Amino acid sequence: MSIEISNKNRSRIKDVNDLRKSFGFKQIDALQKQSLINDVFHSVAKRYDIMNDVMSAGLHHLWKDAMVAWLSPPQGNAWKVLDVAGGTGDIAFRILETSCRRAHVTVLDINTSMLKIGHGRAVKKNLTHCMDFIEANAEFLPFANNHFDAFTIAFGIRNIPNINKVLEEALRVLKPGGHFICLEFSEVKIPFFDKLYDLWSFHAIPRIGQIIAGDASSYRYLVESIRKFPQQKDFAAMIRKIGFSRVNYRNLIGGIAAIHSGWKI
Repeated sequence: MSIEISNKNRSRIKDVNDLRKSFGFKQIDALQKQSLINDVFHSVAKRYDIMNDVMSAGLHHLWKDAMVAWLSPPQGNAWKVLDVAGGTGDIAFRILETSCRRAHVTVLDINTSMLKIGHGRAVKKNLTHCMDFIEANAEFLPFANNHFDAFTIAFGIRNIPNINKVLEEALRVLKPGGHFICLEFSEVKIPFFDKLYDLWSFHAIPRIGQIIAGDASSYRYLVESIRKFPQQKDFAAMIRKIGFSRVNYRNLIGGIAAIHSGWKI
């Protein structure tokens, strides 16, 4: 099926209130968004990691490595990390290995299906003693103020209805000196490469999603949600406005993805 990408659809959202009413390229009631996103991730959970490999040609592993390298987890027993929207455990496992399994990672996700995948992987890796898996909403974190040394979220924040609320909660639960770090798809900054990326995203990925996961529509949403997410400088401004300091970002592969960093001072 041919997909036309109009200039209106290409325009990235700058107002987070508009993001709450966006489900990919569709306009929806803000109250519907969480339910629709839950359906997407229940559908793709079992094939989520395989599809990540296919969609990114395996590059997501390098991007996640780069994220954890910037986080630079110390090899200290008391270091506590909250990994939000981290259901399958990819980021958590990297943090634990980098810290020589001395850190403690709390994996939080709103989606039971994703958490089951992550917990099963943790059992196989014998890592359950240094991990917790909690089902909760990132907009209403069930933790005390000043509780964590780091807050991580990879390829998840664009799927949370109220991004400002997540950022506020991140600032609240981090200790003074705590590090916020977010890996997310972003805006390609290389001329002509962006056109090739569109062809791959809108034509190939939904078809591959149908073949591998039996679900083209969920992957069409995921591709569309990337195009609506704020570009790098706008998202950095949101992080800064919430109250984080030393906000910075790094583009990966010309801006296909970006790592955003901020500190609670």
